[in-house]
Amino acid sequence: MTTNKRGFAQEVWDFFCSLKLSIFLLIGLALVSIIGTVIQQGPQREYLATLSETKIKLYSSLGFFDMYHSWWFILLLYLLTLNLICCSIKRLPRVWKVVSEPVKVMDDNFEKSLSNVKEFKLKGSKEELKDRMASFLKAEFAEPVITEQGGEYHLFAQKHPWCRLGVYVVHLSIIIVFIGALIGSFFGYKAYVNIPEGGSVSQVQTNSGKVIDLGFDVRCEKFSVSFYDTGAPKEFKSILSVSDKGQPVAGLQHIPIIVNDPLTYKGITFYQSSYGQSDEGVAYYISVRNRNGGQPVKLKARQGERLALPGGAFVSVMEATMDVRPFMRGFDGPGAQVEYTPAGGNPQPFVILSDKYESFNAQHGGDLILTFDGMDQKFFTGLQVAKDPGVWVVWFGCFLMVVGICMAFFMSHKRVWARVTDKGVTLGGSASKNPTGFEIAFDELVEKLNKL
Repeated sequence: MTTNKRGFAQEVWDFFCSLKLSIFLLIGLALVSIIGTVIQQGPQREYLATLSETKIKLYSSLGFFDMYHSWWFILLLYLLTLNLICCSIKRLPRVWKVVSEPVKVMDDNFEKSLSNVKEFKLKGSKEELKDRMASFLKAEFAEPVITEQGGEYHLFAQKHPWCRLGVYVVHLSIIIVFIGALIGSFFGYKAYVNIPEGGSVSQVQTNSGKVIDLGFDVRCEKFSVSFYDTGAPKEFKSILSVSDKGQPVAGLQHIPIIVNDPLTYKGITFYQSSYGQSDEGVAYYISVRNRNGGQPVKLKARQGERLALPGGAFVSVMEATMDVRPFMRGFDGPGAQVEYTPAGGNPQPFVILSDKYESFNAQHGGDLILTFDGMDQKFFTGLQVAKDPGVWVVWFGCFLMVVGICMAFFMSHKRVWARVTDKGVTLGGSASKNPTGFEIAFDELVEKLNKL
């Protein structure tokens, strides 16, 4: 019974120490990250409108809209962390022994295991040769440790022994990054908020619907957007101001933020995420004239407001834009979707443009020609609001990862042994990485020793 229990426990231990498990988990996390890149996280209404009802339900049930906080993504992180810890515990003692308790005596058996060995016939007594070799190694390689054994002197020198621990520093850094991510997941949040121009907010809402009080106010002073010739947005920018307890925060007044240039206050960061036209306080300007001539009549309307026109007709503006290029190929300038109701007739929806396109506007409106003169356009800015108390833990983990990678890939544990006897000196050496490069360095060392 004890044997069976030990066998099962050993199998579990070997499973979590397995390199195959590491590769499987890393591939799984990579695939999951691809999904999180393709599917918008914390999606806006515009993105949801492009998906079918079935996809929305499926993605929601799988947690794809907040994938990096989903239980199964967190489980993958836990498993990889456990895997790294088990691998390190299993392999670290052997590596630690090589680093902390190096072999200092090159006997005949150990000499046979070395790929770089050279014998020298040098004049002088053992004591003289020992001193000369100690001075030589100190000047050309590293200060040696001298051991006397069996009437022989053994000198041992090494460089960068701690680089063997580089892989474990990388393991530790990954675990620290995961810990930082979990701290951000449990104690931080990601939310979204829309602020109209001239408006302010003191609360934000997460994807789950939870309302969070910021503890201060953020005001959108102004929003602006520029476009490419195609009509696609080129850059959108918000001018934000922060006030705390009713008082403006010094240094955070009229701060411009764009994509990848956020604003941060009290550990809460505001990223430029989206924008849209605000319906609050928007005024539309329409000119109406009779087809038979006469002066146009200038009208001002609000969205959805029903305006009376000459002859008993009515018109209301449903939506409008200052640039129709993204919606109507070959046209530019302002345009509006209106609902025109002739006297005693049924509502007729159609589009009107600026006076630049008079023939286009003349296609509708009966005895009247309607022209869209523009609008007092106001926007709202869409901000992603994030608080991540684990970000500095993540940065520390990233720093350790860089250090560990440099240790593991760009440094080598180089060792040199020298055995001094009455017959002369035997020199041996090895390196943990790049044996070809070390062989060249060893040959140079031999060349210099021959000139002594």
